[in-house]
Amino acid sequence: MRIVIAEDSAILRAGLERLLVDAGHNVIAAVPDANELLATVHNTPPDLAIIDVRMPPTFTDEGIRAAVLIRKQNPDVKVLVFSQYVEEQYASELIAENTGGFGYLLKDRVADVEDFLAAVDEVASGGTVLDPEVVSQILVRTRKKDGLSTLSPRELEVLQLMAEGKSNAAIARTLYLSAGAVEKHISSVFTKFGLTADTSDNRRILAVLTFLGA
Repeated sequence: MRIVIAEDSAILRAGLERLLVDAGHNVIAAVPDANELLATVHNTPPDLAIIDVRMPPTFTDEGIRAAVLIRKQNPDVKVLVFSQYVEEQYASELIAENTGGFGYLLKDRVADVEDFLAAVDEVASGGTVLDPEVVSQILVRTRKKDGLSTLSPRELEVLQLMAEGKSNAAIARTLYLSAGAVEKHISSVFTKFGLTADTSDNRRILAVLTFLGA
């Protein structure tokens, strides 16, 4: 696939480019700041943009704000945020805008190259990949919102795993529950969030968006 990398560290930028090229991808640009990222995406839209959160000039949130803009202006471009930091507000906004084709991974928690490349492929194919720590920090920020306070600890665990993109079977394996128990917890979440069976949209997506404060 055609990939743009936005990373201010020259060494990490070069390392990501080599890793992706060796995996068979076409890195059409590797840029050090958000302005060059936006210009590249506008002029030559890639399949996927891999973006750091903090970049020049202020090293605060330029990267993730650029990611939000890309998702709004170029919805066909998939976005993988790859950073040391969790920016809860913009992460929630990114997922709320479109549940597919988005990922948020923490650099220090990606221990295996194959896992990273698998995440790249998953996001590029329209999937969602969220580091559990990202989801946990969003939960801390949003759990006081209406609805979340009514959930039991187990229902919160199930909902967090749903937000990470796990299937019912994967949730059951993670929590050592039966498939029926997982379905029961999810049904309870839907009920507490007021998501009835005749809801026109996907109830699973709506529940995750509620969880993320969308």
